[in-house]
Amino acid sequence: MTLDERLWKTFNKALGQYQLIDEDDHILVGLSGGKDSLLLTELLARRSKVHVPHFRVSALHVRMENIHYETDTTYLQSFCDEHDIPLHVITTSFQSNHTSHFSSLSSHLKEKPACFLCSWQRRKQLFNLAQELGCTKIALGHHQDDIIHTALMNLTFQGHLSTMPVKLRMLKMPLTIIRPLALCQEADIRQYASEHHYEKQLKQCPYEHETNRTAIVDLFRQMQQLNPEARQSIWNALEADKKLIEY
Repeated sequence: MTLDERLWKTFNKALGQYQLIDEDDHILVGLSGGKDSLLLTELLARRSKVHVPHFRVSALHVRMENIHYETDTTYLQSFCDEHDIPLHVITTSFQSNHTSHFSSLSSHLKEKPACFLCSWQRRKQLFNLAQELGCTKIALGHHQDDIIHTALMNLTFQGHLSTMPVKLRMLKMPLTIIRPLALCQEADIRQYASEHHYEKQLKQCPYEHETNRTAIVDLFRQMQQLNPEARQSIWNALEADKKLIEY
């Protein structure tokens, strides 16, 4: 089986196993410009042409003014055009003195780390546009490694077993968050991105190596060396404890 076939099969397995797409869905993809979100956009576009179930896909790229990492939006536009996906680009910020963006940002949120505020503001823009477009789902490009790393972080630093669910139905709005790459491994995605010449981000996030996640990635690598079945064992634990689907 080729890499392309393996990723396609794994992607479709996740769609079916976790019932991620329904008839007449309109899915908004969070397109950061990284390899994961590019692959997610490509696979969803390809799957939408299968006709059953019938669904539409749109993409949103959020540019953050006060974090100096950048993706070539011209490339993102051509990528989306190639796959017949409408692209929306929104520029925002999370600096507290940007009152036009943060009139409702509480003092508690303002004290949060930059990574939290950046993620919070991106999600806010995703939710707002999804509701404006009448979307039913928001698709995020987290893969299996991301989900396992989050579980290990929560277990190590928060003292409980939880993670980013593959499917999460929002309680306060008619939206469901889905992660269709949940069964795909990062190594496969990285190889696919290289072979298909995905363009890399122009500037990387300055905070990406300053979090505990980097240490957790190393820890998970050591766990796999200790036990080659560690990945599946952790995943089975999340499945058994019903942490991968939340309603």
